[in-house]
Amino acid sequence: MRIRNLLLLLFACLGFGSAVAQTLSSCAESRLRAMQRQAAATPEHQRLMDQYDITFYRLDLQLERNSTYIAGNVTLAATVKASPLPAFAFELHPDFGIDSVLVNGKRETAISRNAGDVTVRLATAAAPGDRVAATIYYKGTAPAGASAAIGNGFESDIEPAWGNEVTWSLSEPYAAYEWWPTKQVLTDKADSVHVFVTTSAENKVGSNGLLTRVVDLPGGKKRFEWKSRYPISYYLVSVAVSDYEEYLLYANPAGAAAPVPVLNYVYKDGALAYYRPEIDRTAAFIEYFSELFSLYPFHREKYGHSMAPINGGMEHQTMTTQSAFYFILTAHELAHQWFGDNVTCASWQDIWLNEGFASYAEYLALERYIPSEAKDWMEDAHRAAMQRPDGSVKVTDTTSVRRIFSYRLSYQKGAAVVHMLRFALNNDALFFQTLRDYQQQYGGGTATTADLQRVFEEAASMDLDYFFNQWYSGEGYPVFSVEWNQQDDRLLILSNQGSTSSTTPFFKTDVEYLVRTSAGTTTVRVTQDEPLEQHLLQVQGTVTSVEVDPQNWILNAVRPAQQNPFLEVPALLPTVLYPNPTSGDINIASLHFAPSFADIYNTAGQRVKHLPLGQTLQVSIRVADLAAGYYILQLRNSTQRYRAGFIKVTGR
Repeated sequence: MRIRNLLLLLFACLGFGSAVAQTLSSCAESRLRAMQRQAAATPEHQRLMDQYDITFYRLDLQLERNSTYIAGNVTLAATVKASPLPAFAFELHPDFGIDSVLVNGKRETAISRNAGDVTVRLATAAAPGDRVAATIYYKGTAPAGASAAIGNGFESDIEPAWGNEVTWSLSEPYAAYEWWPTKQVLTDKADSVHVFVTTSAENKVGSNGLLTRVVDLPGGKKRFEWKSRYPISYYLVSVAVSDYEEYLLYANPAGAAAPVPVLNYVYKDGALAYYRPEIDRTAAFIEYFSELFSLYPFHREKYGHSMAPINGGMEHQTMTTQSAFYFILTAHELAHQWFGDNVTCASWQDIWLNEGFASYAEYLALERYIPSEAKDWMEDAHRAAMQRPDGSVKVTDTTSVRRIFSYRLSYQKGAAVVHMLRFALNNDALFFQTLRDYQQQYGGGTATTADLQRVFEEAASMDLDYFFNQWYSGEGYPVFSVEWNQQDDRLLILSNQGSTSSTTPFFKTDVEYLVRTSAGTTTVRVTQDEPLEQHLLQVQGTVTSVEVDPQNWILNAVRPAQQNPFLEVPALLPTVLYPNPTSGDINIASLHFAPSFADIYNTAGQRVKHLPLGQTLQVSIRVADLAAGYYILQLRNSTQRYRAGFIKVTGR
């Protein structure tokens, strides 16, 4: 964890600084202390595990708030795939001893171990389609190799500010096997999970799903029985144990059959009184994100937090583990319930589908609740992403935990890419509807960047290969050098785009220009298709300045635009509407102003189509839905108009 993060967390705890000033934590610049780490299972062992599909996990463990000693049993229920299953393979760290393994109730003794790879040879091979339930009885002290995204897979510590003893898990990306027998394969989610924990009576246990029962046991013990019926990835199964204080509130997202409980396990002796105002934001966040992304995915169970001293947060499904409560951290971890938990990246190379979108949700929450700080957040994100030009959002080395959780690339550049995707669509309603479509299509499962691209391409009828080649697998960012000159009512903008990376020498993108004149200001949107582009506009008044990307939509570096009086300003070309006649689309070329709206009228003077245009000089309008006939198109903004007639013909 960087020192700057520690200071920001301290400022957050003391109430100093803005939400933007706290932006460096979220769930993981603090993860940077993680070391080089390979997936626990060898390729051969992964092939053995791939012979079955996980359907259910049941953990029944004995834990305490001041120890990493674990004793208990875990059941892995699965269905055999296409080939007979001669052996059941799973992962468990070698620091744990295995007492016995039962498969479908029968004790199996042919157990072999190679580091974390465990193979149980079955007396009788299971046939394709058979259900297999392997119960592993084990015990031992969890390892302390700091191989998880934040610290160890299973850890116990005393929280320094409040003095509470806490034991917790954090399995991402490859550390689940450091505390329970499992199958660490992202694309194989269990259909459901039970987590039963026996602990001292003064403790509480936070975990996934609903707390269905607390059983009093002899010897001053209690068993907490958590059950979740939603699909879940191995690294999102969690426990947190402490003598917590409980705080319950409710969210009321539209579409939920009942209020959603928000259950919080908070440190005792003053932490609740301190953090309560920030915890209370959670309900509004759930309601707002449900509007943007789709109904909270786990609304039939709960959301909640278990506190642990992890220097950040971890988005455990339905029960985030969090070290503190402040605006962007709480928003970030909650957003993961959609992006990461409901739809999980299918490979760690696509971690930006989790972290980039959750980081962008910080910005969305600021836009909604503290709009004065949203601009600063995006500027901070861009500065972090542009610290160095090397590296792609796509993770090329998934053996490195440090690289997977690169704050610069997976988080901040990932968030900037989401923002640019929103800009590329130039239609907020369509953008958020497409996010909801993505949740609908892949909810409960996993997705790749190619899946996300397909959903957006289908929704927007756009080819986005160029976008993802540049911003997902490409490197660097564009650098704009812009000159302009005016003659009479004509403004010439000359844009020369360079790049900070030879890997991606050019970035095709739309660009907005803010033009200030003696008559007022206007924003125009143009497309940069080539490294050197000219844009000719008609303006009113004397141009005083031109600003590139005034709303900071694009991850870029910009040299201040300068007037060059030696630039020759050409004459305006006549505006052309084509094709005419048309059966599908009409396009307008050489448009000299940026219209805000398009209206189409029939011969009776009735308006048959009205479209917002987003102040772009490139206009293309779909008219395939119109009946055959003659129409008038009008493009307009507050001061300028363009009118032309066209003929709609029946398509062949």
